[in-house]
Amino acid sequence: MSKVEQNIKLDLERIVFIGRTFEEYLDIFSLSEEELQGKKILDCPAGACSFTAVGNKKGVDVTACDIAYYYSEEDLRNKGLKDIGHAMEHMEKAKSNYRWDYFNNVEGLRKHRLSALEDCNKDMKEYKNRYIPVRLPSLPFENEEFDLLLSAHFLFMYADRLDYQFHIETLNELLRVTKEEVRIFPLVDLEGKRYEHLDEIISFLGDNGYTVEEVKVQYEFQKDANSMLKIKKDSNLMGNRSHGGDK
Repeated sequence: MSKVEQNIKLDLERIVFIGRTFEEYLDIFSLSEEELQGKKILDCPAGACSFTAVGNKKGVDVTACDIAYYYSEEDLRNKGLKDIGHAMEHMEKAKSNYRWDYFNNVEGLRKHRLSALEDCNKDMKEYKNRYIPVRLPSLPFENEEFDLLLSAHFLFMYADRLDYQFHIETLNELLRVTKEEVRIFPLVDLEGKRYEHLDEIISFLGDNGYTVEEVKVQYEFQKDANSMLKIKKDSNLMGNRSHGGDK
């Protein structure tokens, strides 16, 4: 490990390494394969999602970044298998908190999660350069390096441990590296409640020249987690804007 990696001293046990499939991402973010063609896309944080692996096979330019990528592929695969096992045990006990029309049952969910993990892990071994280790709210990318940025199951969801200022700093960074649009899903916390500061964040983004829209999507697994935030940039307004956001 480099000195930077050593300084992070990240405990792998604190990471939940579970991901969604490419097909789930299309539904989560209301996208089609055709819309992705010709765009440079960042999945942040990507976890064990197969969006990067499958997307690149389909000719889409996708990069993944996550704090988990400081660890080896073998360690992450083992952690992923362990996490999927624990998650399925939880699902058996909490089925009523979820809608099962997408996966049919817990076994169907398990197959999706294992498929995403295996596709991601295989791709990481073969194309390590697609998987960038990062520690939000800082990203090692150039301004507007990506056309589209997708962020699933991180911001807003962990409101109990990520404060408002972290959200603002992270959003500013996501928007800094994105040229056109950022999409974030879902807009609820782990209990299914709308993120308490979402209206403040939408106002903040609007005040800084972004076009923000809450959009219902067809995908709903966790109950009431069926909306995403679309943040569009106007390149004529952005320039070298500096962002605030103190609460």
